[in-house]
Amino acid sequence: MLNGILPALITPFKDDKIDFESLEKLINKHLASGVCGFVLLGTTAETPALSDKEKDEILKFSTGIIGKKAKVVIGVGSNSTQVTLRNIDMAAKYSPDMVLVVTPYYNKPNLSGMIAHFQAAAKAGIPIMLYHIPGRTGQKLSVGFFDKLLGAVPQIKAVKESDYDIARVTEMAVKFGGKRIEYVCGNDDLWPIFLALGGKALISAAGNSLTPAFVKIHKLFMQGKTQEAMAVFAAAYPLIKASFYEVNPTCPKYILEKLGICSQQVRLPLGQISEETKEQIDTIFEHTDRKLMI
Repeated sequence: MLNGILPALITPFKDDKIDFESLEKLINKHLASGVCGFVLLGTTAETPALSDKEKDEILKFSTGIIGKKAKVVIGVGSNSTQVTLRNIDMAAKYSPDMVLVVTPYYNKPNLSGMIAHFQAAAKAGIPIMLYHIPGRTGQKLSVGFFDKLLGAVPQIKAVKESDYDIARVTEMAVKFGGKRIEYVCGNDDLWPIFLALGGKALISAAGNSLTPAFVKIHKLFMQGKTQEAMAVFAAAYPLIKASFYEVNPTCPKYILEKLGICSQQVRLPLGQISEETKEQIDTIFEHTDRKLMI
């Protein structure tokens, strides 16, 4: 189902309100770049700082622009099963291709709890993309744990993988990728590795500005031009890395401001990046091929 780049959209703010004009500009820039889909209301959208009303407004507005031009994955996860189900009810109104459900953070459920959580989410009848991001949830699931979970919840059709343990990522790709699930890259800097492991899709935070680069890398790799793909990745890599100098999405928003797309404003508890970080990004930005950016 997923084959290409899905930017994890930021939420543009102006005077602490959602800047819908900039959001429309951003979505259209991505569509013109050839994305295969979008992730709405992911962590990159600062969802913990959005009200339910704002989330619904973003979904209504964004899906109205996207239409059938690209796939839509909507983030609904929480560490509360009941909140997750309410989020799914909201998302269902907009007919997403998948819902993105993170493994519950902080409370770190055991296998029986995890199975029950995802089974409850599956009752809506929308395919599930499980989001595995140990760095934010504090829980790293073993391959054996995944095997049991996927067996118990066949509605999990994809996994967004944001683990940096390459040995484990490789084992997951060999055991499940392209067979029982779509194994989706969730770390921009590991995109070439996922492609080599048979992955076909990237959910990208750095892609808020670097979509053309990621789309080109994917196309070249699929054409068997792996060295050319790697050359593009190498050219984009300094700005990919700079996109995470401080907590996401502070740096991607600063880069988008430099591109004239939207303001760098973030909502508390996030704060603006330091002047030192801005100077570092400025230098890298100036030396990055403009054609790699939206």
